[in-house]
Amino acid sequence: MAIKITDTTLRDAHQSLIATRMRSRDMLPIVEKMDRVGFFSLEMWGGATFDTAIRYLNEDPWDRLKDIRSKVKNTHLQMLLRGQNLVGYRHYADDVVREFVRLAVKDGVDVFRIFDALNDIRNMELAIHECKKYKVHVQGTICYTISPVHSVEGFAGMAKKLENLGCDSICIKDMAGLISPPETTALFKAIKKTVNVPIDLHSHCSSGMAPMSYQAAAEAGADILDTAFSPFAWGTSQPPTESVVAAFRGTPWDSGLDLELLYEIGEDFAAMAGKYRMLLTAEATRPSVNVLLHQIPGGMYSNLISQLREQNALDKIGAVLAEIPKVRADLGYPPLVTPTSQIVGIQAVLNVLNGERYKKVTKEVKDYLLGYYGRPPGELNEEVRKMVAGDNKIITARPGEHIEPELAKFKDEAHKLGILHKEEDLVTYALYPQVALKFLKGEAKEEVLPVPMPAAAPSQPGADMPTEFSVDVDGEVFNIKITPVLGQTVETGKKAKLREIPKGAVLSPMQGMVLTVKVKVGDKVKEGDTVVVTEAMKMQSDVHSQYTGAVKEIFAFNGEIVNKDDVLMVIE
Repeated sequence: MAIKITDTTLRDAHQSLIATRMRSRDMLPIVEKMDRVGFFSLEMWGGATFDTAIRYLNEDPWDRLKDIRSKVKNTHLQMLLRGQNLVGYRHYADDVVREFVRLAVKDGVDVFRIFDALNDIRNMELAIHECKKYKVHVQGTICYTISPVHSVEGFAGMAKKLENLGCDSICIKDMAGLISPPETTALFKAIKKTVNVPIDLHSHCSSGMAPMSYQAAAEAGADILDTAFSPFAWGTSQPPTESVVAAFRGTPWDSGLDLELLYEIGEDFAAMAGKYRMLLTAEATRPSVNVLLHQIPGGMYSNLISQLREQNALDKIGAVLAEIPKVRADLGYPPLVTPTSQIVGIQAVLNVLNGERYKKVTKEVKDYLLGYYGRPPGELNEEVRKMVAGDNKIITARPGEHIEPELAKFKDEAHKLGILHKEEDLVTYALYPQVALKFLKGEAKEEVLPVPMPAAAPSQPGADMPTEFSVDVDGEVFNIKITPVLGQTVETGKKAKLREIPKGAVLSPMQGMVLTVKVKVGDKVKEGDTVVVTEAMKMQSDVHSQYTGAVKEIFAFNGEIVNKDDVLMVIE
């Protein structure tokens, strides 16, 4: 039986390798040619593309979808939808889910790959129902992982439940490249005995096993395989489209796709990829069997590297990778896929950076332990749960039932702010209120791609370290010379790093953005009170006062980017 191909170059491939930084203007000249190939679908939306577009690229993700749809006439456009999480990092109210699906269908999505990070089908049901209402293709998705509480039988049983909900196909989403050829054979044979709909294998080359597992999947009855064009393949991305198609030529699984056309498109992507090469890291581009231990998915790995670099803590990557499996076990072995990959990964980062496990936790970890993300696959570490969540009651119903309708509130806020220009803007604001506000007000700036620095001549002093830079600040270019000054601290104003940390100072635990300053000068606070809420690495974190007293001075403001150990305020 001929294998069908879903190409992921426009979404998961660059999410996995370059932290989702591919621009729409680079995609659009190539998509018409991709439309001629005969792919089952082009995965080009959803996942992290939505967030990254407004946070870093100053692009409207809805416009990307509409622009690609206008050029792609013959091929399904596919998105990755995180169930009740949609394309965000928390569960949204049911009215937000319904409106998001309606707009995504209107603007061009006709294949919805729907999953839940915990494989809790309750979190997928509403999105599946809404998509079926619009008669689009629904691909129910199983997050593949390895743990003491996951099994082939359990995955096969979940596939049957998804088919019973009306899913048109089933995807095995192996987000970390964990599935081996023997496990692939066993899993696909078991599911094929259970369901009658097509089955797709989505894997990553993180461990190096994916191409062999694709062969095993085809032999065991797979109908669709996910690939990416070779300039954005391998490493933590998918196996290369051209190679997979070539490997099956002349076999019962021959896709029938034109290799010459695929090669031509691959060269187009190769020409485009050069501008992004400074975003590639060795860790993301080469396989490592260490992924079988930490189980970090491709999309998270490149982001984790980027985020640790932001914290000036890339040297801690080894310790973080060792901590991740421990946190995962504490949380009941969730599959590591957004948002649980971020929840587990960022908690591991906090444990390492703070030198003490669970000394500081994100809001998301606490919500997870209270059941607001769904039912964990395994038992929670009760000691950790009590430490983080105390005696708060754990919810057992579908998490969405505990969320009041949100759209009317967001619509009222957005009207007052004057940021609604088209109907999609309301959903964008509902998904990311803080980030979207700046974008929708037209204040966002496109992130500048890093460029290679020319090497200094060997005869120059300090040849290994540039001493003069051109810096673009909101469109104005400044030439800056850097002169090393030993034994001094540079001050740049009130918000600078202080020469001495004052008594009663509340420090930023890590680099991030201030979401909310919850107190004002003169307010009385107690030790343990939340005084600031920050966002670091896409997770919210409460900053607590270590003192009881009155707020003497505040240095932080909403929307400010702060560094680790910056003084946020002083308590007297």
